[in-house]
Amino acid sequence: MAQAKLYVGTKNASSWAMRAWLALRAAEYPFKEELVDIRRPQRFRNLAQVGRISPSASVPVLDTGSTVIYDSSAIMEFANDNCNGRLLPEDIQARAHARALAAWQHAGLSSICRRISFESAFYPAKRRLSSREQAEGARVFSHYEALLVRYGGPFLFGGISLADFTHVPTVIRLCRHGLDLTHWPNAARWTRLLLAHHLVCEWMDQADRLPHIWFDDYLEQGAWPAE
Repeated sequence: MAQAKLYVGTKNASSWAMRAWLALRAAEYPFKEELVDIRRPQRFRNLAQVGRISPSASVPVLDTGSTVIYDSSAIMEFANDNCNGRLLPEDIQARAHARALAAWQHAGLSSICRRISFESAFYPAKRRLSSREQAEGARVFSHYEALLVRYGGPFLFGGISLADFTHVPTVIRLCRHGLDLTHWPNAARWTRLLLAHHLVCEWMDQADRLPHIWFDDYLEQGAWPAE
């Protein structure tokens, strides 16, 4: 059987592919990485080509050689199944809780800091978080803090899980924009541990070397840091 192939997008833009990639690598599932350039204008042509094997015509897509899995959460669950479930808690209630947290992210995380894109985490100069964005960031980090207290850490549900991997890009985009974590000491420790994980570092080391992908609506009047 041919080796599985994971289609991922440009690494400083493809946060959903990052989540699937992290889970598969953590599960030690063997795959070949197929990079799809999703920058404009070539993204339309390239994703149309992905549409030949996937009805979603988006990334990530995992072609196992016998089936095609075309949703990041499904790929992550597939990764968990392939490592005997070790990427979710053993306890049935904690496992459901972890899935709920992952599903919240997959459903849009209540549009928390929606204008702070994954791409903007790589900009050499970043604008200040607005007061509303700071409040939204506080909302999600307060929840991380509560989970770490409840389950004892060091990760959200004890051992590292799909829930942690699902939230990596959110943590990156908020922390790289200077969200103050002083009020959440457990979440601050978790953040440092998560961002130091060797798989996260591997992806980010590659992403940090890429040309920036600029969005005009990122800028806000008076939002740049003082010189």
